Amino acid sequence: MLVAKIRFLVEIFRMSLKKDLEKTDLYEAVKALVENPAKHVHLDQQKLFTLFSIAFQYILFRSTKNPGHYIIRIEDSLLAEKLARKAKDETTRKFMSRLLVPRRLAYGNSTFHLDYFPLATWGMTKDLPKERIQGAIIVKNTSHNPLIEETDFRAISFDQQAVDLFGAHYYLTSLQDICPKTITIAFNETFEGCECIEFDFIEESTERSIDGVRISGDVQFEEE
Repeated sequence: MLVAKIRFLVEIFRMSLKKDLEKTDLYEAVKALVENPAKHVHLDQQKLFTLFSIAFQYILFRSTKNPGHYIIRIEDSLLAEKLARKAKDETTRKFMSRLLVPRRLAYGNSTFHLDYFPLATWGMTKDLPKERIQGAIIVKNTSHNPLIEETDFRAISFDQQAVDLFGAHYYLTSLQDICPKTITIAFNETFEGCECIEFDFIEESTERSIDGVRISGDVQFEEE
């Protein structure tokens, strides 16, 4: 009991040290997404929780202008829980915390849906009317661990079905044809048909040549 209490207090202390995004940085980043005409956007910097806040706030804004269904597709439930705790603005954290359990949440005239990369989790999203789907966020973990454990044969079966149907990046490509806007967050990945956007307040460790918006510097790795 004492150990659990200490761990809880330590976690509260750690959370108190976390710094949210400056409102001006968040506003300018969302504005850049609003003004970018690309249908499919790739955010490939290392600040996973920062990028998720930006993408989510953009999608939240979009949902007020284009009511419909919005899909949040995250690699796995553990990453979803991390995003709910560590996203870099309070609104995103609260919304994600409420979305985790029902995996479907109404917001104004729109509905947000949460699923994960394995095909078996798409029960609530696979039959949505395609004409009503207005956008999606896809989040891949910054680690390169296997998506599923080799001992989970049932999961392997579902995963292989998805690869056979949609290809290696099925978690994204299955949405690209039906979503007028997708934002994919994945570090050190390349996705066909996506335009890369980078933000200048996120510093980069090395110079990289990419197609799309170039905005610079030296990165600090975000805690995972």
